[in-house]
Amino acid sequence: QVQLVESGGGLVQAGGSLRLSCAASTRSFSSYAIGWFRQAPGEEREFVAAISGTYGIIYYADSVKGRFTISRDNAKNTVYLQMNSLKPEDTAVYYCARRGAWGVSRTTSEYDYWGQGTQVTVSS
Repeated sequence: QVQLVESGGGLVQAGGSLRLSCAASTRSFSSYAIGWFRQAPGEEREFVAAISGTYGIIYYADSVKGRFTISRDNAKNTVYLQMNSLKPEDTAVYYCARRGAWGVSRTTSEYDYWGQGTQVTVSS
């Protein structure tokens, strides 16, 4: 049974920071790419960032590049998303997901297991 559990969301003022965590219970965690996605009300789920399992290949959405940093600790089966300089438009439910194939991807449908999400609200 694969489980992903996000934590670290909350309410923050514009310009502030949050760090999200994604704790995974999956065998061979270091073999899988993990992605972060977000979904605002009335919007489609969109890619935020992803990190490969072993080689540290990282992708970011243009909208978060330079402000967000994704990292992972394979010893703790955890992936992090450090979010700085937050903007009101970053408000969304943030999800982490495991990619079921080798390599990193920005495509939502290529991720097979998802967490329940954590709410991030940025006030202006």
